[in-house]
Amino acid sequence: MKITGVKTYLVQAGARPDLTRSMGADADFRGSRCWLFVEIETDEGITGVGECSGWPRVVETAVQDLSAVLVGEDPSAIDRLWGVLYRAMMGHGLTGTVGSGALSGIEMALWDIKGKALGVPVWQLLGGAIRTRIPVYGHAHTADEARALTALGYTALKTPFTGIVDFDRIAMLRETVGPEVDIAVDAHGPSWMTVSDAILVGRELEAFDLLFYEDPVPPENLDMLARMRDHVAVPLAAGERVGTVHGLRPYIERDLVDVVQPDTGRGGGITQMRKIAAMAEPHGIMLAPHSGSLGPVAEFAALHIMATVPNALLLERIEFDWEGRYDVVTPVLKVEDGCLPIPTAPGLGVELVKDEIAKYPVVRNVAKAPVDNGKAYVPGTADEAVHVQTRRARARSLRA
Repeated sequence: MKITGVKTYLVQAGARPDLTRSMGADADFRGSRCWLFVEIETDEGITGVGECSGWPRVVETAVQDLSAVLVGEDPSAIDRLWGVLYRAMMGHGLTGTVGSGALSGIEMALWDIKGKALGVPVWQLLGGAIRTRIPVYGHAHTADEARALTALGYTALKTPFTGIVDFDRIAMLRETVGPEVDIAVDAHGPSWMTVSDAILVGRELEAFDLLFYEDPVPPENLDMLARMRDHVAVPLAAGERVGTVHGLRPYIERDLVDVVQPDTGRGGGITQMRKIAAMAEPHGIMLAPHSGSLGPVAEFAALHIMATVPNALLLERIEFDWEGRYDVVTPVLKVEDGCLPIPTAPGLGVELVKDEIAKYPVVRNVAKAPVDNGKAYVPGTADEAVHVQTRRARARSLRA
């Protein structure tokens, strides 16, 4: 079997619906949300699909550039081809999220081809399933959103904390769902907290028995995360902006996190994600792949990964998403008792619906400036677009 072509499909994915049960705090991507699907064709008529993230509009160019390396190759030689692609990019510098995103979608599609050719799901090729159901966590900002998730059997949820120190909301969510449901806090910026603020907030969060405290400080400075590690007694999570095992290595080797969160669309591929999990396992670090802005193909890939690694924690799941999500692929995943069952069809178990994809041409893939409403930045400072910002009026938010 030989690769004969590589196609890409961009989707302008809309914001999450502004309904009672929608994720109100996360509904506005400010025009930036795109999905990039990849399809690899072969001379035997078998095609494989994958998904790339990490600035999809730019990643598409990377995939198209790399296709010249792939055409004529045997798609079953997945690890060798990954190495060929990785080395092909080295002349351009270290592999950032654009390169990792391209590698992720391409390698995903190669695994899909191999599974289809052999007539087995990808998880079977990865050593077999440790578990057949993958627990998921959702996003909640209000009591209604939390109840909508728990009604579907969710036993964990996450609430955004970007720019706002809102302990009242966390207390409300804890009261709403009770002690049996885990709560996580996602604090990533912009604007990012200073390390001093992140520590003070983290100490306050200890009272809520969080599952984890995510991305409280800028990802460019791991020393800030190390300082936090020494001063708070709440589990820390990070890693969604980093690609490949090389990018996640310092998070793991320095024991900076309790939960590592590579993004399935830019982590470097299925094999890289499993390598990250394997490196994390002896450190007692759990794997909870990021999926906050991803489309549905990467979600299928994440299920295959999490079915086969011992230290899988939870998969991030956007339960109430933009309606187009449920049209551009088939089948559609559905939560059962707070879990997603692992796919059983050959390959990844998902196919693109190209007629639906064509309805959503890409217009924009970078975020507009945030509204100056005090949610992302201190009021009156949003147009400054600073990266890190001290939380002024912080004392009013901290418990007495």
